[in-house]
Amino acid sequence: MRVAIVENTKVTHHGQVGVALHEAAAVIDIYKPWSSQPLPATVDADALVVFGGEQAATDDDIHPYLPDLARLMAAYTEAARPVLGICLGAQLLARAFGADNHLGTAPEFGWVDVALTEAGRADPVLSVLPERFPIFQWHSDTFTLPAGAIHLAGTKTAQNQAFRIGRATYGTQFHFEASRAVVADWLHRFPENIAKAAPEFPALHTDHAATRGAAADRHGLALARAWVTLI
Repeated sequence: MRVAIVENTKVTHHGQVGVALHEAAAVIDIYKPWSSQPLPATVDADALVVFGGEQAATDDDIHPYLPDLARLMAAYTEAARPVLGICLGAQLLARAFGADNHLGTAPEFGWVDVALTEAGRADPVLSVLPERFPIFQWHSDTFTLPAGAIHLAGTKTAQNQAFRIGRATYGTQFHFEASRAVVADWLHRFPENIAKAAPEFPALHTDHAATRGAAADRHGLALARAWVTLI
C-alpha cells in the first residue's frame, strides 16, 4: 500500500500511526505544504493522513494551502480511499464537508478521558477501544459535526472528538498518535507552549505518563492498527 502523509508543522511525529503503517509495510509519501512544498493535485495514494499543527483550520491568510488540503481530503473521501485527520486534520476534514470551526473555545491538554458514543462502540475502528479511555489532547479549537457524519466520541469540553464520513474517512480531535515518547519530546521541545497550555503538566508528567500514558499508548496503537486495516 502507498499512503500520503501531510505534515502541517516543522516538528511532526507520526507516532503510533507510523508504527502501524510500518507494520503493514506501507510506502509513505510525505508532503510539507507549510514549507511551500506543493500538495498533490490528484488522488494518487491508497490513503491519506493529515496530522496536526499550531495553525487554525481557517488560517488561510498565513497558510494559503489550507483550502487545497481540505479539498484533497474531500477528494480522497469521494474516491472511497481512507482518510485520517488528527487534531488540525480533523478540523480541516470538518471544514471540507461544510462544518464550522470554532476557535479558542475548547482548550484541552494532557491525557484526557474520552467517551465513545453508541455509534462509536459499534464502529469498525473505534470499537477496538474501551467505552471510556485516556488519550492525549493538545488543542484549543473545535468544530461542528459535518452533515451526514457519524459522531463516534466526545468529552465534556469538546463534544466532537471523533467522527466518520462514509466507510473509511475518520477525524479525531485527540492525538492518538502521541505515544509517551512523543509527549516527552514535545515537553522537551516546547516547554513555553506547554506551560501556557497547562502550567501544572510538567510537574505531573512523570506520574501521568506511567499510568494514563501507558494506557493511552495501548489504545493509540490499537486505533492506528484498526484504521490501517481499512486501506
